[in-house]
Amino acid sequence: KEIKTFEHTLARQGTLVLKFFLNVSRDEQKRRFLERLDDPEKYWKFNDGDLAERKLWPDYQFAIEEALSATSTSYAPWFLIPADDKWYARAAIADIIAARLEQLDLHYPTVPLDEQAKFADYARQLEEEGDTAS
Repeated sequence: KEIKTFEHTLARQGTLVLKFFLNVSRDEQKRRFLERLDDPEKYWKFNDGDLAERKLWPDYQFAIEEALSATSTSYAPWFLIPADDKWYARAAIADIIAARLEQLDLHYPTVPLDEQAKFADYARQLEEEGDTAS
């Protein structure tokens, strides 16, 4: 409830809230762990606790489903992204973000006409300064 309240407050204030869940399959997780254990430069990415946590996969899947269902709303949606292929996941996220930004229909601020009328004078003043090398 607190998460939804917080996100609703953000949305009401004009913040675009997008949440991405990168869904890696159990097989892909195993492949990535084995890759880390096979490459000394990736050892730092592995923790023996990863093996213990992996045994809890079904519990995590249930918890993830519960959390996403409870906190996905029209004003702060979750996007579930298949993430076995990193390139695809990144492209999918970029596409969603770009589409949502376009929907915002953003524009540069407008300058009142009376202020615009002064711009030619401002330009003249700057040009009359001459070059000032530092």
